[in-house]
Amino acid sequence: MPTLQKRIQEFYDASSDLWEQIWGEHMHHGYYGKTGEERKERRQAQIDLIEELLKWANIREVKQILDVGCGIGGSSLYLAEKFHASVTGITLSPVQANRAIARSQAAGLSNQTTFQVADALNLPFADQSFDLVWSLESGEHMPDKRKFLQECYRVLKPGGKLLMVTWCHRPTDPPSQPLTLDEQKHLEKIYRVYCLPYVISLPQYEAIAQDLGLQNISTADWSTAVAPFWDVVIDSAITPKAILGLLSSGWTTIQAALSLSLMQQGYQRGLIRFGLLRGTR
Repeated sequence: MPTLQKRIQEFYDASSDLWEQIWGEHMHHGYYGKTGEERKERRQAQIDLIEELLKWANIREVKQILDVGCGIGGSSLYLAEKFHASVTGITLSPVQANRAIARSQAAGLSNQTTFQVADALNLPFADQSFDLVWSLESGEHMPDKRKFLQECYRVLKPGGKLLMVTWCHRPTDPPSQPLTLDEQKHLEKIYRVYCLPYVISLPQYEAIAQDLGLQNISTADWSTAVAPFWDVVIDSAITPKAILGLLSSGWTTIQAALSLSLMQQGYQRGLIRFGLLRGTR
């Protein structure tokens, strides 16, 4: 059985090209207003998510950014251009890293951006290197959530900010109830399909962040604002172009496409949550 890292790498090596063809450069949820009722073009919704996150985290000026789980460079290039910043993106997928480099060259941003294959649990950067650590939907892939946050904290400069957005399960601390057997089974199906070791609740992330010494910690649950995203993904997956692309992408990508409704249903039942955490070193 391949290691989790290897499975994640192979998953994104196989599926990233198809995602880009159908969806473009942003490999993350879209934002549909606080109530999730705003109708908008899907790529605009993804850009709106970035802008809303920056507003929520009060990020106005930043020079050195680390994008953890950068995909094909969507957020990295957007942030580099917006802030005239230097951005380093890391991913486990060589296919993604190479595509991000090509895209940065095409955008005329290669002097501001670097992309490399690296492990977020062992970041190849010196202590206190970045003003902002940006992690948009990569925490769910981390097999050790504490070590992940610890590494993000380590490379932050004093006064630097962490902004992490990740898939969570619903809170389970009292007065909430523990996960039911049915909920656990639902999560395990999602883990298998999307190469996730496990997810935790947002209050659990907050407790880790506090324990590590992050200051000014805030969290938010934007599940309602992003839930329509999975309806849109499902609609886009049944076009002739997408089906042809799926057939040539291999079984792991096909399996992920066939299982999109698992995420849709997870949001509907309140089990899957879209969690935000910000903090300052």
